[in-house]
Amino acid sequence: MTINAHFRLTPLVCSLLISSSLQAADWSVNEIHLQKGDLKQTATNRGERDTTIITFQHASGWKYGDNFFFIDYLDFDKEDPGTTDGDEFYGEWYPNFSLGKMTGKELKFGPVKDIGITLGFNFAPEVDSWWFLPGVRFDLDIPGFAFSNLLISAYENHSNADDSATDFVIFDEGSSYMVDFSFAYPFKIGSTNWTVEGHVEYIDGRSQRNTFGRTDLESHVLAQPQIRMDLGEVLFDMKETFFVGIEYQYWDNKLGEDGLRDNTAQLLAVWRL
Repeated sequence: MTINAHFRLTPLVCSLLISSSLQAADWSVNEIHLQKGDLKQTATNRGERDTTIITFQHASGWKYGDNFFFIDYLDFDKEDPGTTDGDEFYGEWYPNFSLGKMTGKELKFGPVKDIGITLGFNFAPEVDSWWFLPGVRFDLDIPGFAFSNLLISAYENHSNADDSATDFVIFDEGSSYMVDFSFAYPFKIGSTNWTVEGHVEYIDGRSQRNTFGRTDLESHVLAQPQIRMDLGEVLFDMKETFFVGIEYQYWDNKLGEDGLRDNTAQLLAVWRL
C-alpha cells in the first residue's frame, strides 16, 4: 500500500482540526468495534471472503455542534485466489455545525429540532482518493430514539493519482449526492438493555475513470444496522462498557458495481472507552 505525500497531508490537517475541536468537547464517546463475517468484494472477485473489521469510532459534542468519525481496518482472507492484498484502511469524518447553537435560536418545525451544516470527508488510501461531502443535516425528534439525523450532502471525489499508476486507483470521478439516515433506538428485554443503531445511505450514480478505463457507477443503497446487548452490565455490573451483538449489512450495487450485493450478518463486539 502506497500513499503519496499530498494524500498524507489532508488527513494530517483533518486530525489537527479534530484535535482542536475535541479540546472543548462537552461530551464524548469512544468505541472500538470488532466485526467478523463474510463480505463480498468487487466485480473481479465476487466471492465472499472471511473478513475481520476493527473500527475506532468517536462521537462528541461541543459549543457549536458535534463531531463523528471512524477509522476502519479491514483484514480479508488472504488465501482467496487472485488476491494480492489482504488489508485496507478506510475513514470518514463529519463535523457538524448547529445553526440553532450558533444563532441561539430554536429552529424547530415538524419532526425537525435543529439544522446543521455538515462538512464530510471520506478517505480511501488504497485508491489514493478522498471525498468531500458538504451538506445540510436535519436533527429529528422521533419518540423513543436516542438520536435520529437525516443528512443530505454532495459527494465529490478528489484523487491524487496519475496515469502512471499500476495498481487500481481512481483518476477522477463525477460529482454526485448522498442521503443518509443515522439513528439509535434503545430498548429493554427483561432486565437487559439493548439498542438498534446504525445508518442507511443512498449515493447517486456517477462516472469514474480508473485503471480499467471509464466506468459508469450505479446508484447504491447501503444499510448497516447493529443490534447490541449491554453484556458488561449483565456480567460485571459495568453499564455501557462492553456490548455484543450483530451488524447486518445490506449493500445493493456495492461500490457502484451493477448487481454486486452484500446481504450478510457479522458478529459484533464493542468496547466503550
